Amino acid sequence: MNRQPKIRFSEFHDTWKESKLYEITEKVTEKNKNNIYSETLTNSAEFGIINQRDFFDKDISNEKNLNGYYVVQPDDFVYNPRISNFAPVGPIKRNNLGRTGVMSPLYYVFRVNNINKTYLETYFSSSYWHIFMKLNGDSGARSDRFAIKDSIFREMPIPTPPLEEQSKIGDFFKQLDDTIALQQQELDTLKQTKQGFLKKMFPKEGETVPEVRFEGFSGTWEEQKIENLVTSLDYGLNASAKSFDGENKYIRITDIDESSHKFIQSSLTSPDINLENANDYLLDEGDILFTRTGASVGKTYCYNLIDGKVYYAGFLIRARLKAEYDSYFVFQNTLTNKYNKFIKITSQRSGQPGVNAQEYGCFQLLLPSFEEQSKIGLFFKQLDDTIALHQQELAALKETKQAFLQKMFV
Repeated sequence: MNRQPKIRFSEFHDTWKESKLYEITEKVTEKNKNNIYSETLTNSAEFGIINQRDFFDKDISNEKNLNGYYVVQPDDFVYNPRISNFAPVGPIKRNNLGRTGVMSPLYYVFRVNNINKTYLETYFSSSYWHIFMKLNGDSGARSDRFAIKDSIFREMPIPTPPLEEQSKIGDFFKQLDDTIALQQQELDTLKQTKQGFLKKMFPKEGETVPEVRFEGFSGTWEEQKIENLVTSLDYGLNASAKSFDGENKYIRITDIDESSHKFIQSSLTSPDINLENANDYLLDEGDILFTRTGASVGKTYCYNLIDGKVYYAGFLIRARLKAEYDSYFVFQNTLTNKYNKFIKITSQRSGQPGVNAQEYGCFQLLLPSFEEQSKIGLFFKQLDDTIALHQQELAALKETKQAFLQKMFV
């Protein structure tokens, strides 16, 4: 068996050894006697070890009866048997909060020795150890929990290069994680900034002028229904997902990213349609798409030109605007609180939520002159493009980390 990773720092050449988890850790069995510690922690596959109230927005445990909970000190590791999309066998996370808390006895808490903590933390963020778990455990009686005996869990093999190499690997991934965290922070700030501009650059409820306005514009905004701004409000294709032309593309609802309202090109498919009528469903730049039914009702997308022909699906409604209205300005109105309230009220059905074309046409928005619309629309388009770029950079960083995880461990 090869005991060297595919990618390695040049100064290291020794074959990696293998340790059992019990050889480099000890199980934490200290209970919270007399309720010395009051902060209950939880182990989230996505966010790591965090305050339980921060994760659930409420207290799950009873603060008056925590004496049976395990004490979790800084740098302790915790295995959570709960399965999720982020953790198919449950996550193992390190307490990086810098403070002591308590955790439910359902978790397996352990403290490490004779191994670099950051190296081990990185190893558990890979999927290598999942193989051992799947071979030695199962989902148990509950489908949302992974079942493995403590005695078997402790037998998990851990690759152990020399301590100096462990340290270097740990530092490398910590720097990468810090870069990802910084990129995520910048992205979150941009999204928050956009939300602030949406509140200030569109009139508040009951008002006819915005709080913030570009220089040179004045006067009140006029109220109009969407149906008065469009040349058509059309339903899309009802078709199967069979290929008919490699150049033609078909928008499905999963193609609209809810956070950025950008087109997700990777999930394009082609429908089996009557080509004789296909041109009736082609998208033009500036067309606005509205989702008709289901959990995604109300999601919107403003189409920008993409290579090849793009058709829109039957669960979407296309609004094609008249030339005297700026499509990106109108689109940004669908990202406001006013629009969200409209969708919440209008979509209520006895069964599946939905909004039809006539109802979308009744949404009322305030409009300034075409020149001001264009300036506001361009401002938000540039902001959206910046957000999309940061999202792409963040995704690329995460993919880079996954690639290194696959090649820097054995």
